[in-house]
Amino acid sequence: MNKTLKKALVGGTVALMALPVAIGSPKSDDAAIARNLDIFNSVYKELNTFYVDTLDPQKSIQTAIDAMLEDIDPYTEYFPAKKQDELTVISTGEYGGIGSFIMSDTLKRTCISEPYEGSPAARAGLKPGDRIIKIDTSDVKGWTQDKVSEHLKGQAKTMVKVTVVRPYSGADSVKTFNIMREKIKVNPVPYYGLTRDSIGYIYLTTFNENSADAVKAALLSFKQHLGLKGVILDLRGNGGGLLESAVQIVGYFVPKGTEVLKQKGRDKQSEKSYKTTEKPLMPTVPLAVLVDGGSASASEITAGSLQDLDRAVIVGARSFGKGLVQTTRQLPYDGLLKVTIAKYYIPSGRLIQEIDYSHRNPDGSYARVPDSLTHVFHTAHGREVRDGGGITPDVKVQYPELSRVVLNVVRDNWAFNFATKYAAEHPTIAAPDKFVVDDSLYNQFKRFIDPAKFHYDKVCEDGVARLKKVAKAEGYMNDSTEAVFGKLEKLLKHDLNHDLDVHRKEITQYLSDEILKRYYYQRGPVINQLNSDETVAKATEVLLNREQLNKTLGIAQKKHKK
Repeated sequence: MNKTLKKALVGGTVALMALPVAIGSPKSDDAAIARNLDIFNSVYKELNTFYVDTLDPQKSIQTAIDAMLEDIDPYTEYFPAKKQDELTVISTGEYGGIGSFIMSDTLKRTCISEPYEGSPAARAGLKPGDRIIKIDTSDVKGWTQDKVSEHLKGQAKTMVKVTVVRPYSGADSVKTFNIMREKIKVNPVPYYGLTRDSIGYIYLTTFNENSADAVKAALLSFKQHLGLKGVILDLRGNGGGLLESAVQIVGYFVPKGTEVLKQKGRDKQSEKSYKTTEKPLMPTVPLAVLVDGGSASASEITAGSLQDLDRAVIVGARSFGKGLVQTTRQLPYDGLLKVTIAKYYIPSGRLIQEIDYSHRNPDGSYARVPDSLTHVFHTAHGREVRDGGGITPDVKVQYPELSRVVLNVVRDNWAFNFATKYAAEHPTIAAPDKFVVDDSLYNQFKRFIDPAKFHYDKVCEDGVARLKKVAKAEGYMNDSTEAVFGKLEKLLKHDLNHDLDVHRKEITQYLSDEILKRYYYQRGPVINQLNSDETVAKATEVLLNREQLNKTLGIAQKKHKK
């Protein structure tokens, strides 16, 4: 099998066109493939000739491809030529456009969500909440979000005219902006800086071609601070990207020539070892890496290898558990296939893949590796670590479950829309590290919510109703049980004002983030939360206590054995 692999991708979304085949001789495999392709070709020809309605060939074939790939794993994807922008952004961090996130509101209308700081969109004056109604001369009513995005993107140095409706802006609500497209570079490090405890903090959001250089720039700035006491690399919510970027970043903290991972596939050509290639920037500075359930693939390579090498303490919640490697393959008519070619193994020898996509449960769902079937491996200092389920932190932080009322506030854009209104009425706010959602501001938010339009997921009330129905069907309903159900219905009936007060802490975080992004872009919420972030506080505590750090990393145990 002759494969020339240009770049190995870990994470992101992309796709492949691969046929599942039975294990056997290459000759029998080829015969099975030829036979089944002939059957598929014949079925489509018959449908195209005799089906009562006209078929859309592009849609039909795309549906067939998607169904085939869905049976393999979620990371193997097919990209026709016009759908490759997202893959380019994942790998390079660059694209031609105006530089803004967009979103659909509750009425399926496309709005500006968040312009990048310093982007053409931001400089032109587009703001979060602006509802797009025209692009150039085209009315976008009924367009999908993808179609709007496609028309906003384009070659650098070309003009695009964007007409929007700006809410909460009075009579002049319709505004038109002439914007020169540019090559947009997605900044993988929207913020880095020193905390009040002299800890260097880096917030890394993705692993693209610019990530290693961005992290390097942050580390070099920290090295100029003589009182530096440690570094925190925040990978929470980082879904991954380029494997090579992860290896480069690990190389900033470990000796040159250190093996970071091995990848192994179905044939020898897909096997490869990745080692660091440069002298480290910070070989001894205390290091903590933050992870959570949104940290995947390249994030897990970074955190897992530094854990296996006992170079960093891992803080947070267990990571996602993706140990699969993808690469891109060129297809006819400028199509691209992102296909899973291997599994990766970090320095201790463990595989952190959680879901076994080669086996399904009886109900069709994929099987996860149960904790009882995982295996013990050992770090460089002899600490026990396990495979089969992401990276388990050395210092665990319990994150609260998202309540239904918080989910409704976020999902239905109540926090987003209030922040848009607030920004329209307040030209400036306090600096990110000083801004607070106080009682007055939170009460304004509560009054902004229309109870008649607030869509509850009434889990408790629906649960009682279902139980009541079952009780009647099973013959348990009598005066006594009816009275008990009546009390339950009163106790569990939703009270919006009460629920907003009970969940104020969680809601305040989302509300604060939305308001701050209107004034300080992505860095605003990061700076604001640094002094109140429990995970950052835990990491700081360990980094400032050398005895605790050494114990966590097994260094004291290693000395004792000597």
